[in-house]
Amino acid sequence: MPLLVVDGNAASRTWTLTRKAEQRIRNEAPPGWDIYFVQAQTSSDGDGPRGSSDEVMHAIPKADVYLGFGIPRPLFLAAERLRWVHSAAAGVGNALYPEMRDGGILLTNSAGVHAIPIAEYIVASVLYFFRGLDLAVDQQRRSEWDKQRFVGEESPLREVGGACVLVIGAGGIGSEAARRLAALGARCVGVRRRPALGAPQGFDRVIGFDAIDDEIPNADAIVLAAPLTVATRGILDARRLSAMKPSSILVNVARGALVDEGELIARLRDGRLRGAALDVFQEEPLASDSPLWQLRSVLVTPHVSPVSPGCFWARELDLFLDNWRRFTRGEPLRNLVDKDAGY
Repeated sequence: MPLLVVDGNAASRTWTLTRKAEQRIRNEAPPGWDIYFVQAQTSSDGDGPRGSSDEVMHAIPKADVYLGFGIPRPLFLAAERLRWVHSAAAGVGNALYPEMRDGGILLTNSAGVHAIPIAEYIVASVLYFFRGLDLAVDQQRRSEWDKQRFVGEESPLREVGGACVLVIGAGGIGSEAARRLAALGARCVGVRRRPALGAPQGFDRVIGFDAIDDEIPNADAIVLAAPLTVATRGILDARRLSAMKPSSILVNVARGALVDEGELIARLRDGRLRGAALDVFQEEPLASDSPLWQLRSVLVTPHVSPVSPGCFWARELDLFLDNWRRFTRGEPLRNLVDKDAGY
């Protein structure tokens, strides 16, 4: 009898598999399947757990399907019957090591499941800087009542309407953000690996990665929503950061490695960028001595843009259970990772 191993008891209560979700998996399981729910805790942070519990290591040799937050390499190597891995993470996390990349095991992820809360984070970040809420917070801390920064000639306040937003990564997250920003009047330009696929709703147009340099100088906000791949690592380097308008902002909900953090800090310190909302960093947790903590023009959040208590597992299981039925029927799976492309 085929076996599904569910490794969803996350240490973070926001992400842990609920009793309701567990019951739904049991109720909607295809006929003839066994299910094993791992009780030992796992990690849902960042790219998933670095190691695996003894309990899941004991269960994995008999598993045909594994549902977890990525899959650590030792766990993968212990899986003797595994045919499909579904990650509850949006990207590929820790799962794209050589044995996974070169083998025939199917890998799907949860791209799009986190899109709504992250898109709302992006919109909130744009409004935070466009409406000068960073200035208000700074003045509030000093018990200072001063309208001059808001109403004077050097006021950085502006409306979203008419702004140009460059969204690097026009997938599920980028598209949800573009729809919302476009509804506020922004003109959104998307960047995607295959621009011939066209512009999703919310985008005025899409371009390929080879045309980014032409768009950066026009952008009032740049949103990083692309997966971390060989092509996107360091995509916002010193040269491209220098090409940004001093009045523009950066929002990064992707991975810290997409941007040169040191060069970004230097430009923010010197006032060569209006601001940055950062939910991801080159090293996490962010070191306590990082200058980013002290910069008034930076909004730092601890990799929490996808958090949406009560909503995650409902959306996650809509995807997984549909894929599970497809898998048993031999049909193509949704969110199948292109192992060569890295997402």
